[in-house]
Order: sequence, then C-alpha cells, then structure tokens
Amino acid sequence: MGKSALIIGGTGQLGVAAAGRLGRAGWDVTVTYRGDAPADPRGATRSIRLDHADSDALFAAARGRDLVLDTAAFDAENATQLAGLAGDVGSLVVISTGMLYAPAPDTEPLTEEAPVINESGMSYPAAKVRLEQALLAVRDLPVSILRPGAIHGPHTTELREWFFIKRVFDGRRSVLLADHGGRPLSTSATVNVAELVLLCAEQPGLRVLNAVDEQAHSPAEMARLVFALMQHDAEVHTFAGPPRGGVGASPWDRGQSEVLSMAAAREQLGYRPAVSYVDGLAIDIRWASDAVTAAQERGASWRQVFPYTAARHGERDWFRYAAEDAFLPRP
Repeated sequence: MGKSALIIGGTGQLGVAAAGRLGRAGWDVTVTYRGDAPADPRGATRSIRLDHADSDALFAAARGRDLVLDTAAFDAENATQLAGLAGDVGSLVVISTGMLYAPAPDTEPLTEEAPVINESGMSYPAAKVRLEQALLAVRDLPVSILRPGAIHGPHTTELREWFFIKRVFDGRRSVLLADHGGRPLSTSATVNVAELVLLCAEQPGLRVLNAVDEQAHSPAEMARLVFALMQHDAEVHTFAGPPRGGVGASPWDRGQSEVLSMAAAREQLGYRPAVSYVDGLAIDIRWASDAVTAAQERGASWRQVFPYTAARHGERDWFRYAAEDAFLPRP
C-alpha cells in the first residue's frame, strides 16, 4: 500500500508544487482548501475543505498519515494545535521563513545555527520564531521545519518577478533600481522546496533546515536574467542610496532573507535542487506569460492573475514608468 500525505494549504503555490512532487513519487496526496473547491487539485489525488482553526477536523484528516505538510502554520497557537498529532503521523513538515534570522554583518551564507530575531515582537518573522520554538519542544513529534527565502513559482497570486516580466509585455526598455541594484538575497523555487519536503517525508526527524535556491541574486541580476530569458533588450539602471519617492524600489527591498546556506540539507538528507535559479525563473516566466495571455484572450488582465499584487501595489507602486522616465537623464 502506498504512502499517504495531507497538505494543509494545498492549493497555494507551495502546496501545488509539493502535491506534484509527492504524486510523481507514488504518494497518495490529499490537499485542503478553505474557499471554493479547486477545479483541478493539481497533482493531488483528492481535495477536502478544511479550516486550519478546526482542530477536530484537522486531526481527523491528518492522523495516520505518513506525511502532513502544513504550509499555513503561523504562530505558537498553531504549534500547540499541531502538537496533538504527536505519535499519530509519520512526518510533519512545517513551512517557516528565512526572514527570521538576525541581520548579520558576515558575508558568508547563514546556517541554521545563526541567531534569529527576538520572538516577542509582532512581526511575521517573530511569529514564525515562536512557532518554531513551540514545535521543537513537543515530544514524539517528528517535525521538519523549513525556512524558505523569497518564494517564486507558478500558481501564485503574487509573483514578485512580474515586476520585470510586465515591463517586457509593455515594451519597456529600462528599469530603475536603487541601492546600486540591491543586495543579493536567497530565493526559493517552489519545486526545490517540494524536493526537500519529499526528503523530509522519506526521512522523518526533528530538524530545522534552510530551503532556498543554491544561487543568490540581487534584484538587478534578476532583472537582467528575466530580460535575457525573454530575449528583450532593456537596460538596468541603478543609483546609490534608498528609493526616492518610491522610484527605484523593488519587491525584494523589505523583509527578505539574508543569503542562506543549503549545506545542512545536502549533508543530512542528500538534497539536490530540482532546478537552478535560472531554470526556475524560466518556469516562472512561461507560467506567468501563459496565464496573463490567457486572461487577456478572455477579456481580463494581469490583475485577475495576480490579484494581491494589483490590490497592494499595481501601477502605483510597481510600475512607476513616468516617474522612472523623469528620473533618468535624457539621451
């Protein structure tokens, strides 16, 4: 009999990638959702409606599984809830964040032993610190905690890389970035995180692991790669210092991880990335381009493909073309 997995938050981009990877490895996969039922469970065997706050329903769905992947756990309260699975699941994998590391002056990639921020704050990273600490204190719970960087991949409602891809759609010949193009940071292709989820499922244990792409890139480097992959001739202009009135800002400016090391995952689990950053970026570009083109053909726009981006940023924050043009010197 095959192994079974439950993915909490299984219709999001990480859940979709994990369901696909587990399915290809022969697992029976059930994904959960909160809103409307997905028309296509995308690699899963079945889907069920489940509210994370409903502990009875969660336990009924999760107990006896070889793997439970929780992509939505947020704070110590969720850890207290998941503690109820101790002794009843083969492996629990919980998604944390690489944003919880304390700022480090060292230029070496950060390992999992690096200091983290104070857990008493109200920020998203502080909540994840509390989640991790509470989970690691539970007895008889084989939990693997994964710390991704800036996540990218298909089936998202907010792809940061759209910041550059849309400029190609719009025929833009330049992009302007502050801080000399930004600092290198760790990204996480969803298929690489999914590969690590599978290894944690096959090798249960108590561990914390970074879950990032092997290569770190600055926003300026990302821009050049996007333009090259899309065969689009555009210049990346940079200037010193912070953004000016929003001009020069990018989606990677705030709250992103440092450069993280994947040595522990390689040594402990034999991890090897499913894709390089460039290959993962090419997948992102194909998916976003196809999704936006399909939306346009039915009379919609990119706003329906990336609703969170449209609501939170849109042309106002991400696509300040007139302001960028005014900032750049005239030829």
